Amino acid sequence: MMDRCLRDEAQTLHAGALVAPHVAPGMVITLSGDLGAGKTTLARGLLRAAGVEGPIKSPTYDLVEQYSISSIYFYHIDLYRFTDAREWDASGLAECFRNDAVCLVEWPSRLPGILPTPDVALDLAFPAQGDGRILRVHAHGARGERCRVALAVLPPA
Repeated sequence: MMDRCLRDEAQTLHAGALVAPHVAPGMVITLSGDLGAGKTTLARGLLRAAGVEGPIKSPTYDLVEQYSISSIYFYHIDLYRFTDAREWDASGLAECFRNDAVCLVEWPSRLPGILPTPDVALDLAFPAQGDGRILRVHAHGARGERCRVALAVLPPA
């Protein structure tokens, strides 16, 4: 685990861009934090650096936004409105977790025990004092560790 400081929106976008070169098909990246903590901003930075052009919006109302880059599908999923596993079963979102896709999942805590273990879990929190955000990085496996190492260039929290 590693904590880093994100001073503002630009640095949050930059954090996403740092992760992008290390993302590979089959990966799961979770984004946790309170409302307004910067989950979608971080995802936007990653997707933009991965090559997505045009608008990148929050998937809160549509549940998922899909982007295709070369032969990789990116699914940006928001579980905020989920309250139980039956909704997950009915949503069809499980089909997004494939070997040719990367899943960026906001609000994974809404469905504990259902999602696969993420390669990297990114948790954003408001600091006790001051502005900005604290980014806590949990790597699981070699692919997640590459993402953690990439984020090590950010200032420590």
